[in-house]
Amino acid sequence: MATRSRRRSSRRSRSALALRWVGALVVVAILFAYVQPFRSYRAARADVKERRAEVSRLERETARLEDRLAWSETDDFVVREARRLQLVRPGERLFIVTGVNEWREKQNADKARIP
Repeated sequence: MATRSRRRSSRRSRSALALRWVGALVVVAILFAYVQPFRSYRAARADVKERRAEVSRLERETARLEDRLAWSETDDFVVREARRLQLVRPGERLFIVTGVNEWREKQNADKARIP
């Protein structure tokens, strides 16, 4: 009889074992409940990072466009655009040069052959 009482005393009671399993299940359920909010949080952080990068890019583009706008209001810009449109000032003579692209290609080819 002494061996039986020792065996029973070394074993935990069924209610204590059940209580541990219930506690473990509650912890697992709580962890499972936090999975989706954690994923949403990480996705939101990634989205914020992308948006900040986009805002930074747009700020740089805005600064570039403002510089371009300031340049477009200068006299040098007007003269340059008029030349690009092949306009001439009064009293100037217009010369149209053809074959410039072919000449440049030949010059580049000659430079490439020289060691």
